[in-house]
Amino acid sequence: MSVDCQHIRNFCIVAHIDHGKSTLADRILEKTGTVERREMREQMLDDMELERQRGITIKARAVSMRFKHKGELYELNLIDTPGHVDFHYEVSRSLACCEGALLLVDASQGVEAQTMANAYAAINAGLEIVPAINKIDMVNARPDEVIAEMEQTLGIDPFEVQRCSGKTGAGVEELLGAIVEKVPAPTGDPDATLQAMVFDSHYDTFRGAITYIRLMNGTLTRGQKVRFLKTGKTFEVLELGQFVPERKACETLQAGQVGYLIGNIKDVREVHIGDTVSIPGEGAAEALPGYQEPKRMVFCGLYPSDGQDFEELRDALTKLAINDPSFEFEPETSDALGFGFRCGFLGLLHMEIVQQRLEQEADIDLVQTAPNVTYEIVTKQGETLRIYNPQKVPDAGNIEEFRQPIVRVNFVLPSGEIGPIMQLCNDKRGVYVKTEYLSPTRAMLVYDLPLAEVIYDMHDKLKSITKGYGTMDYELVGYVPADLVRMDILVGGNRVDALSVICDKRDADRRGRAIVKKLRGEIDRHQFEVAIQAALGSRIIARETISALRKNVTAKCYGGDITRKRKLLAKQKEGKKRMKSIGSVDIPQKAFLAVLETGGGEDSKPGG
Repeated sequence: MSVDCQHIRNFCIVAHIDHGKSTLADRILEKTGTVERREMREQMLDDMELERQRGITIKARAVSMRFKHKGELYELNLIDTPGHVDFHYEVSRSLACCEGALLLVDASQGVEAQTMANAYAAINAGLEIVPAINKIDMVNARPDEVIAEMEQTLGIDPFEVQRCSGKTGAGVEELLGAIVEKVPAPTGDPDATLQAMVFDSHYDTFRGAITYIRLMNGTLTRGQKVRFLKTGKTFEVLELGQFVPERKACETLQAGQVGYLIGNIKDVREVHIGDTVSIPGEGAAEALPGYQEPKRMVFCGLYPSDGQDFEELRDALTKLAINDPSFEFEPETSDALGFGFRCGFLGLLHMEIVQQRLEQEADIDLVQTAPNVTYEIVTKQGETLRIYNPQKVPDAGNIEEFRQPIVRVNFVLPSGEIGPIMQLCNDKRGVYVKTEYLSPTRAMLVYDLPLAEVIYDMHDKLKSITKGYGTMDYELVGYVPADLVRMDILVGGNRVDALSVICDKRDADRRGRAIVKKLRGEIDRHQFEVAIQAALGSRIIARETISALRKNVTAKCYGGDITRKRKLLAKQKEGKKRMKSIGSVDIPQKAFLAVLETGGGEDSKPGG
C-alpha cells in the first residue's frame, strides 16, 4: 500500500528496563487495530522464548500500524527497544531509523540511570522527543514529582508530558495523537535512487537471511535486483513486506517506510547490519554512514562440553552473530578444555543471554571460562598489546605498563543511601566525580571505576544496599595504568590455562585464597596427594592440599613381625610416588563453573 511520506511517522520507545515499554507497545497495537483482541497476548513484540522467560526485551522489534488522526490515515512504524545497559547498541541502531522517540518514565520509579542514557542518545541523534509517564494507574504513582524530576534532569517542558497506562490503556489515544503531531515526517524522495539502511536481520531455516530495512530514498519493488554495498553482492528481491507484527508481504516499499526483504541469501555472512541496500551498477546511491562498531568489553571462552560439538558450536555462533552484531568470536584452544572460541560481549548480562540462546536454540552444552575485560599492555619494546585473554599476558619482566579500562558510572539512588554506595565505590578503588540531586529524595552519584570491578558484582551490591531502588549506567572513559598481575592456578604442579585471571596486585592474595579453597571442594580425591596453588609468576601466594585416598594395606596383617607392615607401607608409598609423577588430575567441568561463581572474591558472583 503506497503512503505519502507526509503521512508516515517512524518512532521508537526508549526507557529504563522494566518501565513498561513492551506493555505499552501492546496497547498501541490494540488501539490501532493492528492485532485483533483475540490474538493479543502479553508482550506481543517479545517473541524470543528467552525474552518471555526473563520478562526483558533483548532484541529491538519493528512493527507497522495504521492510525486515524483528525480524519487522516497515518502509517506509524514503531521500533520497540531494550532497556538494559548491555543492549544499548540495539537502541542506538533503532534510533538511526527513526525521526522521533517516545521517552517513557515509570510514574512510581521516576527517572532512572538508563532513562537518562537513552534520552541523551536520542537527543544526540537529533530525534524529536515525545515525553510520557507510564503506570499512572498504580497506587504508588507520583506523576507530579516524576514530571518535576524529568524537568530537572532532562530539561523537559512539564506541559508536554503525556500521561498514560500501558496496563489499562488510559491516555494511549492522546499519546498517539502527540506522536503524529510532534514527530516530523521522514524526508525522503520516492523517485530518487534506492537507498535503504539495514538495521537488523535474522536467519530463517527455510528462507535464508531475512533483512530488516528502513528506506531513506527511492522505491523498492518485488522482483527487483538490489546490491548490498558493503559486500558488493547482488540479489533478487523474492519477497518484500512489513511487520504487522507478523511478516506481511506487499509489492512495493517506498522512502520513509520500514520493512523487510527476502532475497536468495543463503550465507549468513552476506548481510551486515549498518550496510546500505541500493541498485546494482554505476548509478548506485551513496553508502549511508551506518553504525559505530560496538566496543566489546567482556571476554570469555566458550567450549562445547562434548568435544564432538565443535563444528555445531561454530555454526550456532555464526547464526547468532548475524542476528546480534555486538557479539564476536574467534577460535582458540585450551590444554584443559580442548577446542573452543574466545567470545566478546558488551557486558555480563549480554554474555549470559548469548550463552542461554546457544544452549536453547542450538541445544549445545557449554563450558564457559571466567569472564575478563580487555586490557592494554605496553611492552619494553614500546609495543601496545590489547589483551582479551589472561594467557596472552607476557612475562612480568617484559611489561612496561599494564592498563585497565575505566568507566564512568552514574548511580541514581535514594539520597539516604549515598554514604554506603560511596563506601562501596571507594573499596573498589573508584574516583569520585560529582553528586547531583534530582529531587529531595533522589540523587545521582557519579564515579570513575575500573570496569573489572563493575562487571563482577557491582549491580548486585547496589541492589542490595539500596533495597532494589538504585540503578546504574556506565560508559567507557579510557584506559589507565594500574598495578595489575596475572594470577595462575596450578593443579598438581601444572598450570591450568582456563583458570588464569588478571587482577589487581593488592587483591591477588584474597582472590587466590578464594579460588584454591573453592577448587579444593570441587576436585575429587585421587590415589595421590594433589596440591592446588595460586601463583604470581614463580611466587606461590595460596595453597590447598587434597589428601590422597588411603587403602589399608596392613589390614590382613594381624600379629607377627612389625617389619612386614613397614614393608607393605613402604611399597604403598613408592607406588603413590610413582602415580603422582605420571598420574594426571581430573578436573571436573563443575570446578570451572565454581571458580566463575567466586567472581571477584569469597562471596561475590557476576551481576548484570
